[in-house]
Amino acid sequence: MQDIHRKIDKMKRHRAMYQMKEQDKTPGKQLNEVEIGNLPEKEFRIMIVKMIQDLGNRMEAKIEKMQEMCNKDLEELKNKQTEMNNTMTEMKNTLEGINSRITEAEEQISDLEDRMVEFTAAEQNKEKSMKRNEDSLRDLWDNIKCKNICIIGVPEGEEREKRPEKIFEEIIVKNFPNMGKEIATQVQEAQRVPYRINPRRHTPRHIVIKLAKIKDKEKLLKAAREK
Repeated sequence: MQDIHRKIDKMKRHRAMYQMKEQDKTPGKQLNEVEIGNLPEKEFRIMIVKMIQDLGNRMEAKIEKMQEMCNKDLEELKNKQTEMNNTMTEMKNTLEGINSRITEAEEQISDLEDRMVEFTAAEQNKEKSMKRNEDSLRDLWDNIKCKNICIIGVPEGEEREKRPEKIFEEIIVKNFPNMGKEIATQVQEAQRVPYRINPRRHTPRHIVIKLAKIKDKEKLLKAAREK
């Protein structure tokens, strides 16, 4: 029986302390210690149960609120993590695209360099070939030119009565009787130049005689200078 009274006294003290803490929240509903002590046992127990229920409700509300805040923070963290993952994926794809373009550009540059080397080699070969052709053409032209003798003043149409070779032979025999027949037989080609008659030109076209040997031309020039 004494234990029961001690427990009741202890509960009363706790109840009084709780009432003092809650006084600012619900001043109209607070009971002083005398009033609490005068409560019947049944009402006192009902009050204790309500206090416990109220405390539990408030604790549950706080826990729910904290849980809600934690869930909200967790959801925000998940969203931020997802956003960061998406950003990282996008950056990775961008870097891969840049690396791919760099590799492609390097390959194109390498191809261009190879083409430039090939083009340069081809141009060098072309220049060498053109130089060889020019040298050959120059040699050929010099050779032809060195063998040519130009006859001036032969009237137009005379070559139709006798060939240009015959005209050349008569000129050589007349002017250089000692070598006329010998050189006349060395004629390779004889023709008027230019090929067509110019109506505006009042002088006859020249006759170009191509000899077989340069030394025959040199003999004629030497004889002409000595004459």
